[in-house]
Amino acid sequence: MEFAALVAWVLAATAGGYLLIKWLTSGGRGTKVTRFPVLVVIGHPLAAVVGLCVWLGYLATGRAGFAWVAFAALLVVILQGFMLLTRWLVGGGGRHARGRDQTFPAAAVVFHGLIAVTTFVLVFLTAMEVSRT
Repeated sequence: MEFAALVAWVLAATAGGYLLIKWLTSGGRGTKVTRFPVLVVIGHPLAAVVGLCVWLGYLATGRAGFAWVAFAALLVVILQGFMLLTRWLVGGGGRHARGRDQTFPAAAVVFHGLIAVTTFVLVFLTAMEVSRT
């Protein structure tokens, strides 16, 4: 299960990286008005990468503490991701989006979110399992 979580995490990171590149190449924070706070846009992938590094530490050592710290990092990542998602939806995400938000393919957003939830569940179940032993 821990390696399934790793694969899911890498897939989520890949989809998230794609979305970040789409946002940056379409102007990113280049205009005065944006729906996405820059701290969240930077913090979301940064917290995810830190969490992934901690998860790799868990895989290398098998220590439950690393699994729980990675899970805590995912809590932060998911809260930030939810903030980004709600701003995208409220701003008319998908086919009704305007400007740079039009460049976000809805399928990529949905895939990123679903695989992120899968990662969250797998990391949680793994952390619970190693804490029992």
